Amino acid sequence: MGEGGAREVRLERIEDLADPRLAPYTTMTDAALRRRVDAEHGVFLAESSQVVRRALDAGHTPRSFLLGDRYRGSFADVLAAHPDVPVFTGPDDVLEALTGFHLHRGALAAMDRPAPRPLADVLAGARRVLIAEDLVDHTNGGGSKPPQVGDRSSDTSRPWQPEVAKSEFDDTFELNPGASSGAERRRTAVPSASPAGRGDRSASNTKSRSRIAIFENIVDHTNLGAAFRSAAAIGVDAVLVTPSCADPLYRRSIRVSMGTVFQVPWARIDSWPADIDMVKEYGYVVAGMTLGEGAITLDELVAEDHPHLALVFGAEGHGLTRQADRRLDRRVTIPMMHGVDSLNVAASAAVAFYATR
Repeated sequence: MGEGGAREVRLERIEDLADPRLAPYTTMTDAALRRRVDAEHGVFLAESSQVVRRALDAGHTPRSFLLGDRYRGSFADVLAAHPDVPVFTGPDDVLEALTGFHLHRGALAAMDRPAPRPLADVLAGARRVLIAEDLVDHTNGGGSKPPQVGDRSSDTSRPWQPEVAKSEFDDTFELNPGASSGAERRRTAVPSASPAGRGDRSASNTKSRSRIAIFENIVDHTNLGAAFRSAAAIGVDAVLVTPSCADPLYRRSIRVSMGTVFQVPWARIDSWPADIDMVKEYGYVVAGMTLGEGAITLDELVAEDHPHLALVFGAEGHGLTRQADRRLDRRVTIPMMHGVDSLNVAASAAVAFYATR
C-alpha cells in the first residue's frame, strides 16, 4: 500500500510467451483469424496510449495492459486508476515477438468487447435529442447520472459522447432571444415533422436533421477506421456496417480511427440489403455513392436538403452491389477531374459527410 492507502500497481515481466493470460495479444496476422479469436475471447485490442485512454474514457473495461518498458512512466496515471488490472511489460523486441507487430506508441490493452447494439436502437438514437429546459445547475448538465429506462433526457446518440450519457445540448436547439447568459438560457427544440416509423418519435424528441453512414462490404480495416474518424469529426450521427464489412473493433480499425470508433454509435446490420427498408421506416432518404447511370451529383443531393439522410458506400473497387442499388432512393456521384474515375472510399466518405452536414 502506498501513501494515503493507495494501492501500488503490480507490474509483471513477460517471461513466457505462451502464458495463457497473454492469449489476447498472441501473434495473429490474418485478419479473419484475429476477428474469430477476438470473438471467442470476448475482447478487442486498443493500441497506442491515446487510443487506450479514449477507450477508457468511453467506459470500456480493461482486462489487461501490455506496455513497453520505456512507456511505463507516461502511462502511470492510467495504471494507478486500475490497480486490479494486470500489467505486462517487456522490451520492444519481446512485445513484437508476442504480438507480431511493432507496438505503436508502446501501449496495448485488451478490453471487454461490448454487446452488439441492435440496429433499431442505433437508428432511434440517431434521431433523438435532449431537451433541457430552464436548466441552471451546471452539475446536472454534466450528466453524471446514468441513463434510466424510458428517460428521454439521457441521450447517448451524439457522436462525441461515450457510452455513459452526458447532457450535451444538440445543435438543433435555438436560444431563446430573451436569454442573457449561459446559466439563464432556455433552449427550445426546432420544430420538425414527426416521421413515419417505429416507436415514439414525436416532434418534441426528434432531431430536425440527422445523418448516418452505411458501409457495404468494406474489407480494408484502414479505410473503415479512416471513415469512422471522418464521421466523428464532421458530426455523423451513426454508422452501420453490413454483415461482410470489416470489424470496427479490429485493432487496426481502432488505431486508424484514433479511437473515434468509441464515440460514434454503430451497429452491424443483420439482413442486408433488406434492412434498407428499416432505415427508410425511420424517415431516412437512402442515397448510394456510385458511378452508375442515372446518378445525380453530390451538389444536387445537397440542394435537395433532406432532413434525414443515409449515405451508402460500397466496397473498394466493386462499388455497391446490385441488390443494394435497387433499393436506393438516390444514386449520387462526386464529379471527377483529370481522368480520375473515383476516390478512395474513405476519402469519398469524408467529402460526402462534409457536403451534406
